[in-house]
Amino acid sequence: MNTQPAPHGADVGNRRILLVEDEQTIADVVRDYLVQAGFQVDRAGDGFTALSLAAARRPDLVILDRMLPGLDGVEVCRRLRLAMSVPIIMVTALGTEDDRILGLESGADDYVTKPFSPRELVLRVKSVLRRSIREFSPEPPVELAGFELDPASRTVLQDGKPLMLTVREFDLLAFLLRRPNQVFSREDLIKAVWGWDFGDLSTVTVHVRRLREKIEDNPTTPVLLKTVWGVGYRFDAKEGGHAAG
Repeated sequence: MNTQPAPHGADVGNRRILLVEDEQTIADVVRDYLVQAGFQVDRAGDGFTALSLAAARRPDLVILDRMLPGLDGVEVCRRLRLAMSVPIIMVTALGTEDDRILGLESGADDYVTKPFSPRELVLRVKSVLRRSIREFSPEPPVELAGFELDPASRTVLQDGKPLMLTVREFDLLAFLLRRPNQVFSREDLIKAVWGWDFGDLSTVTVHVRRLREKIEDNPTTPVLLKTVWGVGYRFDAKEGGHAAG
């Protein structure tokens, strides 16, 4: 693990991070980097303590180790998703694609694989927070195909009913709603939505699957978010839909 000091200051304000890590040495290094970057940090060493701290302190973001004593990170992530809307970055020492996909499907917005650079982790934290706290001036609302999406409040209605989306699910839907009937590869989406120049493309696949489960009547036969085989994905606007902005 690289232990060069992190840069001082942060462009996302004095936000509270819940660090869930049972290895004391890793936790100390990551905490130091986060504090130097301007964050407040609470730390939990097991899954049950993490849930209690999250309920009590209401963090702005959770860094969650995949392997934890008592209650593993996947189950903690699922329970957090049911209890609150908070961005989650999962940290995993398990390198297989199936393990990473399981973490994403449990509700994580992002993941980092051990061993990792603490500096890179801080950059990931800032990237996710920028999207979730809307530090930048938001784009105009979108109304299309029964969706009403408001970037300022990060809320979205489908046929008048609110959707509960994670940070990345919201960003993915917002990006596609603004560009109906256009095809985007997974490489396009990971750059535009995640802000990564490179990364595991299964991240996009999992988020598309999760988004379909929330917006499609039948996720196995999607009519809105379609796969264009060999190319990527396309959001098909229903006849009569319109975009604002």
